[in-house]
Amino acid sequence: MKIPIALVAVLTTACVIGPKYKVPTAPVPPDYKEPAATIEGEWKTAHPGDTAERGPWWEAFNEHRLDELEARVDGANQTVAAAMADVMAARAMVREARSQYAPAATVNPSITNTRLATGFGRSLGFTFTTYALPVEASWEPDLWGRIHNTVAARRFAAQASLADLASVRLSAQAELAVNYVELRGQDALKQVLHDAVDRYADALEITRARFTAGLESDEAVAQAETQLNAARAQDANVELLRAQYEDAIAQLTGQPPSAVSIAVNAGELTVPVPPLRMPSELLERRPDIAAAERNVAEANAQIGLAQTAFFPTLLLTATGGFEGLSPAQWFAWPNRVWSVGPSLAQYVFDGGLRRATVQQFRAEYDRTVALYRQTVLTAFQEIEDNLAALRVLNDVIREQEAAIDSARRSLQEADVRYLSGLDPYLNVIAAQTILLNNQQAAVAFRTQRLVASVHLFRALGGGWDRRQIG
Repeated sequence: MKIPIALVAVLTTACVIGPKYKVPTAPVPPDYKEPAATIEGEWKTAHPGDTAERGPWWEAFNEHRLDELEARVDGANQTVAAAMADVMAARAMVREARSQYAPAATVNPSITNTRLATGFGRSLGFTFTTYALPVEASWEPDLWGRIHNTVAARRFAAQASLADLASVRLSAQAELAVNYVELRGQDALKQVLHDAVDRYADALEITRARFTAGLESDEAVAQAETQLNAARAQDANVELLRAQYEDAIAQLTGQPPSAVSIAVNAGELTVPVPPLRMPSELLERRPDIAAAERNVAEANAQIGLAQTAFFPTLLLTATGGFEGLSPAQWFAWPNRVWSVGPSLAQYVFDGGLRRATVQQFRAEYDRTVALYRQTVLTAFQEIEDNLAALRVLNDVIREQEAAIDSARRSLQEADVRYLSGLDPYLNVIAAQTILLNNQQAAVAFRTQRLVASVHLFRALGGGWDRRQIG
């Protein structure tokens, strides 16, 4: 049977049913609320030429050990590995959907032994064996775009899963950087407490000497001992918190805690300055925004897929092969069999099922649009929050340094007055406590500023851009 070329062209050209996709609008401000210069005048808006790759974003901290740890996230982090498996599964589903464009063929060889009765009431029957080798082929022309919409929906889902992978990777990288910054903060705090313990030990020796000389009471010695022991307890607690951060880093890099050891380093980390791109560019820089937009595209394709159910389905089938009553004649040319022909299927009545299905997918589309816009709003909130944090913390740290200088002068004056016999030792303890509290606060604020820098990198999309999902 010959099918005219014109008919083949008509059958293979899909009339795609469904709404044409348009990227939904999102509330994008013309500029950020926070001023461009937020960290000692170093913040500036990125220019178009700044789109060049700068390498891994965490390298801006200038910390070699952090670079080594971040390099393990892609290959060893199990959450990233699970997200990668989701990507591979989504890509396989795209190939599965595309396979529907091609005809399907099956072969079903059989040898069947059959007994037929010769008549009612008789015990003897007729027995024979049938040898069959049928080959069946079927093909559904994509007349209304059902296959096209299925492939499109799965392709958009695969792109969303790839963006989700980037989000998971970026989150793991940022969490690792935060834990590393917090660990280094504990190192700085331990150094402050170590210095305080040394000062308190020296003060205790002086107080004991004055007590021995009859110039001081045992109460002052007890106060000095209490202050020293309390500082030592804080120092020990820092080791516990540091160990917990180190264990968290091990987990993020896919290693048991015993395999990770990070040397103590009380030096200050570099405060990085990410390029602050224009708000409109954020839609291309955040993988979660890209994933949310691809989910909208998938939902739009699902509407078209549901609408194709209102149109008939055409199926072209052909069967051919050989069938005989003996193995010797199985493949004889006269024993060939074949059948070919089209079939058409169309719902006559479904009680409103198809209409309700379309309404369901339209509602799902509206939901994904709302989630997309909410993701955009959340992204801008995160950027503004961290810009504000960096601006405020920069001012706070300057004021805190001034407070530390004042506390040092106050302690020096209290020491002089105590040794001169003008003030009780309680005044020295108060001055020492004020200095330690301010030093601890300064360490906390510096750590908080570094954490805000990490969060800003994450909020800006790290080193990712939308071109990576195709």
